Amino acid sequence: MHVAGPATMRLSSLLALLRPALPLILGLSLGCSLSLLRVSWIQGEGEDPCVEAVGEPGVPHNPDSRTGLDQSDEDFKPRIVPYYRDPNKPYKKVLRTRYIQTELGSRERLLVAVLTSRATLSTLAVAVNRTVAHHFPRLLYFTGQRGARTPAGMQVVSHGDERPAWLMSETLRHLHTHFGADYDWFFIMQDDTYVQAPRLAALAGHLSINQDLYLGRAEEFIGAGEQARYCHGGFGYLLSRSLLLRLRPHLDGCRGDILSARPDEWLGRCLIDSLGIGCVSQHQPPTLARTPEPSKVASCRGPSEQVARLRPSFREHRNELLLSSVVMAAGQQYRSFELAKNRDPEKEGSSAFLSAFAVHPVSEGTLMYRLHKRFSALELERAYSEIEQLQAQIQNLTVLTPEGEAGLSWPIGLPAPFTPHSRFEVLGWDYFTEQHTFSCADGSPKCPLQGASRADVGDAVETALEQLNRRYQPRLRFQKQRLLNGYRRFDPARGMEYTLDLLLEAVTQRGHRRALARRVSLLRPLSRVEILPMPYVTEATRVQLVLPLPVAEAAAALAFLEAFAASVLEPREHALLTLLLVYGPRDGGRGAPDPFLGVKAAAAELERRHPGTRLAWLAVRAEAPSQVRLMDVVSKKHPVDTLFFLTTVWTRPGPEVLNRCRMNAISGWQAFFPVHFQEFNPALAPQRSPAGPPGAGPDPPSPPGADPSRGAPVGGRFDRQASAEGCFYNADYLAARARLAGELAGQEEEEALEGLEVMDVFLRFSGLHLFRAVEPGLVQKFSLRDCSPRLSEELYHRCRLSNLEGLGGRAQLAMALFEQEQANST
Repeated sequence: MHVAGPATMRLSSLLALLRPALPLILGLSLGCSLSLLRVSWIQGEGEDPCVEAVGEPGVPHNPDSRTGLDQSDEDFKPRIVPYYRDPNKPYKKVLRTRYIQTELGSRERLLVAVLTSRATLSTLAVAVNRTVAHHFPRLLYFTGQRGARTPAGMQVVSHGDERPAWLMSETLRHLHTHFGADYDWFFIMQDDTYVQAPRLAALAGHLSINQDLYLGRAEEFIGAGEQARYCHGGFGYLLSRSLLLRLRPHLDGCRGDILSARPDEWLGRCLIDSLGIGCVSQHQPPTLARTPEPSKVASCRGPSEQVARLRPSFREHRNELLLSSVVMAAGQQYRSFELAKNRDPEKEGSSAFLSAFAVHPVSEGTLMYRLHKRFSALELERAYSEIEQLQAQIQNLTVLTPEGEAGLSWPIGLPAPFTPHSRFEVLGWDYFTEQHTFSCADGSPKCPLQGASRADVGDAVETALEQLNRRYQPRLRFQKQRLLNGYRRFDPARGMEYTLDLLLEAVTQRGHRRALARRVSLLRPLSRVEILPMPYVTEATRVQLVLPLPVAEAAAALAFLEAFAASVLEPREHALLTLLLVYGPRDGGRGAPDPFLGVKAAAAELERRHPGTRLAWLAVRAEAPSQVRLMDVVSKKHPVDTLFFLTTVWTRPGPEVLNRCRMNAISGWQAFFPVHFQEFNPALAPQRSPAGPPGAGPDPPSPPGADPSRGAPVGGRFDRQASAEGCFYNADYLAARARLAGELAGQEEEEALEGLEVMDVFLRFSGLHLFRAVEPGLVQKFSLRDCSPRLSEELYHRCRLSNLEGLGGRAQLAMALFEQEQANST
């Protein structure tokens, strides 16, 4: 029997205490050891001869190149240059560019130039414009001599000479002078060429701009070598911006030295003779990474070889990415197809045709449209196929999501329906049939289904029937009998949703027929948002305010003039005012007092208080003046480029309103008719409106920007029925009036002038965009409009509806009726 000594007992007790911490100590020791070993391997890589072997030959070895960073941090520190202006030099105002794109120095990708002639400008050139113009940022047409009339919507440049070399030389000179700094690529084509615009734009988007490239269908010169090639002009060709800049100094010499009957051959010879660059049909980008020579790789030995296999360095990853990008960008080939005579595009199915960028020759405009139809159908089929593949992938991956298949929304790939968070956010459905809709813009319960709404419903029904037949054929074939019920609503997250109850007749393969009622759901999704090109406008345009002033409103004109002086004259806004004084048949006669004497005196006082201000006034005598007739009088007194702001005596236009008038009224493009905010009747809507009865709903809010000096603002609403205010250019108004006079004559024209307002003239007799939007800056006090019985039935109804809706909100009207009933009962 052995007895442990005191030392042994102490050791055992110490091990018992350290036993729980042994895994931690071992882990720390192992981690530190591996870290030290890894540091030694990394330090050994700097002396690996393989690093130098993989590098570029002839380039000295940089030991810090593996990190891709310079050891000195001075290049990465910001260098602050203090601003200093010499007081002895005059101050020079910095002029900002019109567009931020110009200031940043960015350029558009592609410009397309079409070579046409006087004979084909109105036929083939128009067909080219209708098929591809909406795909490119700019499309120009170059011709020797243009005809008497230029087709609308086309930018035509005439050089004045039909010689081929002259036409090509002047076209290149024009592109260099006017667009050389704005575009990266220039595509030149003939008007007998059909171009698949999306493919061409994608090709230009994948090409590098920092290279001299002449890309097209390469053709050999007669009697020249294989290296001397030019791009056939019938199939179009791409010129890079850098190549155009280098070619510009040689154009004059080429035009005098090279004789050719074809512009494409002339350009090809000019490029070869002056720059030594020929046409290529396939572009191979430069190699971005180099593989080390096998001999050098084989001579490398050492532990770093094993480490590289276990732990690839950042450089190797980077090279793999660069090599993959080279493979993706390699082989950019310009594919074209030569269309045989009398060949039907619908029956053409060769791979060269289906993958072509350009098709030539196109002998007539109808053939151009048929080609466009065929290629558009091919692109649509390809898009539908990609959508189906993506939907299948989404459906397969849905089982891996936390929600599972329950989180899959219909249609697959589109956002889920909008989920309301309160009852005020619930999206309502509009009920309709094939003849009527039960949600009308004017508030009536039922109105005919017509115009765009009828076409929309018809398209939805036809699409539903087509999808049903595609799903159940050949077993069943459906025929529509009638639409039982229809519902639709607009979901801002998805688009227009439809629910249709259809009465169908199902026909089997054996001819058996049976009536069926089925409910189908459809969705018209929101498409890609596109930016519409709009003409450039500024806020420096002078606004000419026009105030028609009947005798009944002469007293209210004094307040208008004071407000005009405070908001326009004192801030020195670039605006003028013309008072149109409308006298009645018996007003202002001999011996009778002038009803506008106070208005004239107030205008003279404002001219005295504000030197340099001229308040013009025109006197008109009419029994029942119409807005159009009054505008005719003012229009003849001003130039055609005048910007009119038609206003009323109750309107208070300020600087913000005038600026929005300048920005939204575009000459030759758009007229702007704002919707003002109308306050309710103060008798029914006091400044502190009591709470309405339960269920009556909240009162409309007070106008944004209401004047606090007038006390607590009363409620009101934006009056959609009124159209007395409007911004438009005089030239656009004169064009609309001329069209009205041309379409209507005699008594019909007189009735139209009496029953129409200016907005209706633009709406019916003008091709401009009519822009209607709420204007928070136009706040009017309550007033009852004078609804003339000479107005048309629609305008008279709108006038009466405006007066009735302007009395008060639902809660205020309900309270007024309740108080009246209480008073009558007592």
